[in-house]
Amino acid sequence: MSTKQRFSEFKKRMQPTIKEIKFTMKKILESPLSLAGVALVSFFIAISLLAPILAPPRDWKGYPLRDPFEIPRDPDEPYTTMPAPPTSKYPFGTTTGNLSIYYGCIWGTIYAFRLGLIVIAAVLTIGILLGLIAGFYGGIIGELIMRFTDIILAFPGLILTMALIVALNRAGWSNIDAAMLSIILVGWPGYTRLIRGEVLKVKTEDYIEAARASGASDLRIMVKHTLPNAIYPIVIVASLDIGSIVLFAAALSFLGLGAPPNYADWGQLINQAGDWVSYGLQYWWTFLLPGLFITLFCLGWNLLGDALRDILDPLYRRK
Repeated sequence: MSTKQRFSEFKKRMQPTIKEIKFTMKKILESPLSLAGVALVSFFIAISLLAPILAPPRDWKGYPLRDPFEIPRDPDEPYTTMPAPPTSKYPFGTTTGNLSIYYGCIWGTIYAFRLGLIVIAAVLTIGILLGLIAGFYGGIIGELIMRFTDIILAFPGLILTMALIVALNRAGWSNIDAAMLSIILVGWPGYTRLIRGEVLKVKTEDYIEAARASGASDLRIMVKHTLPNAIYPIVIVASLDIGSIVLFAAALSFLGLGAPPNYADWGQLINQAGDWVSYGLQYWWTFLLPGLFITLFCLGWNLLGDALRDILDPLYRRK
């Protein structure tokens, strides 16, 4: 077979895929909200990639930074509890202790992505594994998994997370690691229930029975046939939850259980601005700018999740 013929055969095989890609791009371009979500997420990705250029970590005259996420403080400036308004040196102004809000917002973007993506990857792994086993096998195994899931869901999420953070802190864990692990331990049950419900629907389909009749193993049926057809709803929920996780972590930081003081975290910046909120807009930069970063970040992921729903969910895809 000549090269031209092979290319023609390849193009013919790829035609359905190309058609679906064109249809997907058309759906995205037809929705202004989808474009807005993609633009916002891309904007924050660009900030996180360019953070060392936009806000380079500085060593102030022999005072080395141990961590680039530690907001630097100029030792030549007197320590003050009063915030300073935006200037050329501090574009977003400062908060208590001469801490640069601009530096905290820029590097806080990296922290937000790291937190959201690590937590989502972990809860997806746990939720998919347990939900797939519970839904596919059922019986006593499925009951044990789902009853344990119900026990965790019975506790208020914020209260349980706070209790786990305190316990992990006493065991020697740092605030950031304790907060991340606690959110993971509290967040996986919802994904387990969702994937179990999808697996229960998929495993009754004819192609699953055909695969079982052909002698395919349970592992092959689960991985090759069941999971790919049950994964779409959980992908949509995960994209929506990235923003929610960052917002949840910011709430923990605001309560003093998340990132440590002077750390480039949006919630920590708002926590430090707590004393100035009562003054109205007199110190607006201390809480408005970090709050704007949190709002736009969460909004971007929510809009992107809606776009993924329109693209992946068969109930919406062809509307």
